[in-house]
Amino acid sequence: MAKTSSADGRTRSSVQIIIVVGLCCFFYILGAWQRSGFGKGDGIALEITKTNEECNIVPNLSFDSHHGGEVGEIDEADSKAKAFKPCAARYTDYTPCQDQKRAMTFPRENMIYRERHCPPEEEKFQCMIPAPKGYVTPFPWPKSRDYVPFANAPYKSLTVEKAIQNWIQYEGNVFKFPGGGTQFPQGADKYINQIASVIPITNGTVRTALDTGCGVASWGAYLWSRNVIAMSFAPRDNHEAQVQFALERGVPAIIGVMGSIKLPYPSRAFDMAHCSRCLIPWGANNGIYMMEVDRVLRPGGYWVLSGPPINWKVNYKAWQRPREDLQEEQRKIEEIAKKLCWVKRSEKSEMAIWQKVVDSESCQRRQDDDSVEFCKSSDGDDVWYKKMETCITPSPKVSGEKLKPFPSRLYAIPPRIASGSVSGVSSETYQDDNKKWKKHVNAYKKINRLLDSGRYRNIMDMNAGLGSFAAAIHSSKLWVMNVVPTIAETNTLGVIYERGLIGIYHDWCEAFSTYPRTYDLIHAPGLFSLYKDKCNAEDILLEMDRILRPEGAVIFRDEVDVLIKVKKIVGGMRWDTKMVDHEDGPLVPEKVLIAVKQYWVTGGNSTATQ
Repeated sequence: MAKTSSADGRTRSSVQIIIVVGLCCFFYILGAWQRSGFGKGDGIALEITKTNEECNIVPNLSFDSHHGGEVGEIDEADSKAKAFKPCAARYTDYTPCQDQKRAMTFPRENMIYRERHCPPEEEKFQCMIPAPKGYVTPFPWPKSRDYVPFANAPYKSLTVEKAIQNWIQYEGNVFKFPGGGTQFPQGADKYINQIASVIPITNGTVRTALDTGCGVASWGAYLWSRNVIAMSFAPRDNHEAQVQFALERGVPAIIGVMGSIKLPYPSRAFDMAHCSRCLIPWGANNGIYMMEVDRVLRPGGYWVLSGPPINWKVNYKAWQRPREDLQEEQRKIEEIAKKLCWVKRSEKSEMAIWQKVVDSESCQRRQDDDSVEFCKSSDGDDVWYKKMETCITPSPKVSGEKLKPFPSRLYAIPPRIASGSVSGVSSETYQDDNKKWKKHVNAYKKINRLLDSGRYRNIMDMNAGLGSFAAAIHSSKLWVMNVVPTIAETNTLGVIYERGLIGIYHDWCEAFSTYPRTYDLIHAPGLFSLYKDKCNAEDILLEMDRILRPEGAVIFRDEVDVLIKVKKIVGGMRWDTKMVDHEDGPLVPEKVLIAVKQYWVTGGNSTATQ
């Protein structure tokens, strides 16, 4: 290393040495993961602990030379991390906002009791959700599509209730997913072929799909090989762990229901929506559920409905339902579809497919029907905890509305940006954002060599912005749940969907609608600066710990002051951390904090609480 004559030069040289040695230790930890193989969680935890002891000879990064010495001002008495204890073993699958006991106190009508009902502040857990005994790292994709370790979701009820429908089978220490469903016991591939005979799902025209009442999400799992990404949801109900199984398989899914609240997605988001005997009463409540599907469906998008009441004349005996009831059910669906200006493209066997018209203003039927009511709100994306309405969401004319086929769509200028409808975002700033995140992701890959190896399948970006991180990391080996916080300055989720990516609205002052241990990697850029003074940082970090798999990784990117506080909190959460500089050097105040969640399971050496 060249000699320097200035104090600044010596400081930078020292920092560079520290970074290199620190990253070598971190690489060693990541290498241990790779060497350990499947099901060696305890060994990995020991290896990480041993490695950290060796790495402790490396001092923490010092920011004194370019940060005014604030690190040195932390009082020694205050620097000790608060130790968080594990929750009791009965909470291994705890979902705070879909807690069964709390749910039963709410009305049954319109599935209100299955919606999000989060605990008040005084009831939030201040403990860490443990993994069940025997928990192991899931199989890598695509093996995970077909096999899930029994220890990770030890629930056999579906193997009995859905035995003849080919959903799931129990074999030794794993669950096997043959790809069947209630409407496709012969397999999802054949079922998707039937859809593909009507809908162009092979040329990139259809990229994003919504699966309502998804079961174990085999439809979404098998669409993946056709370059279609499905957002699947199902309620937490008497069929235990449907969504948990979906995420263990590596398929995008959340706990959710069509009830009284709008879906947490922007308008005009999905190219295709799907219901396979999903038990949603589409004709009820003046068609409110079909109107909500219409809101999230892109102009020109498709709706697939299979199962009752389609083709009821042939199937009513097999369904063991009166002909009259099924006939009236289908009549209502057809009537509502006409109001929505959906054109039926096919009805064959037990499947019907409608298409939403591209230009809703040209629909003469709407103009002639006095019973058609358009929503008064001008913002079809304003949905968080907002009630569903029996009205039609207008589709505004947006320049460049016709999207390019995927994957060209990933970096093309999204119509919302081209039209200037996203405040403060131009085509130039969009392109600059893409360049910035390509640079960041390249730096991440140098820090964590497993990032593009297939080790991380389920990834979450907690503050997704324009979705540029997800675009830069795009791979057939992984998918990203792009979360746009409800308090974000700019609503960008519509842009994310126009890129052919998926995402959701969420407020991080509340728990996410998923089971514990469902994400392999979490990305949190600027999140704690955004939520400063909004809610407790400890609560957000405990929620991150809940949804992160053992030995999963977290990448924080934020101002150094913020990351120092985060690092202190996670010091009591069984996470190993390493602070690294911005890729442009130590003088940039934004830093990156890398964290790895240790492997531990219920019944360990700590006392349970709650």
